[in-house]
Amino acid sequence: MLLIKVIVKQLFKSGIIIFLVFLFIYFGLKIITNHNDHQIVPDLIGMHIDDLDKVIIEHKLRYEIIDSSKFSSNFLPLTIISHIPSKGDEVKKNRKIYLTLNPSGYRKITVPNLIQITKRNAETIISSIGFNLGEITYKDDIGKDMVLEIYHEGQKVSPGTLLPKTSNIDLVIGNGKR
Repeated sequence: MLLIKVIVKQLFKSGIIIFLVFLFIYFGLKIITNHNDHQIVPDLIGMHIDDLDKVIIEHKLRYEIIDSSKFSSNFLPLTIISHIPSKGDEVKKNRKIYLTLNPSGYRKITVPNLIQITKRNAETIISSIGFNLGEITYKDDIGKDMVLEIYHEGQKVSPGTLLPKTSNIDLVIGNGKR
């Protein structure tokens, strides 16, 4: 009988200790994790990187730039084009926001060798690598519809020159006359 009393007493003490530990963990985690203490993510799209620190500090958030390789002509250079979590999402204070920036300019690509190929092939090559077809002018030459010269912004360009992606490429093409 005495042994049963001792066992029951120890079980009761153990139960109380387990209950107190549970309460401590339950309420302690709510305080430590800022339970139900949320921030609304502001709309950062279109904001310049220089203006970002003020807004991030005001909303008690942090940020990290994850990507800046796709240039969009819809946004100014070094502005935010997207972010995760997105506008209006609820996050905890000091949460890291992942930003995608518009780079400072298009990456440069090599002008292909278009000399002495047909106009049709030149147009396909120009558009497939990311340039825009500009003006087409004709010049007296026996090679009908053959590319004779390449121009960019009024300057003659030789194959292999680096130009920003989406640049306009103007072509001088033979008209088939001597």
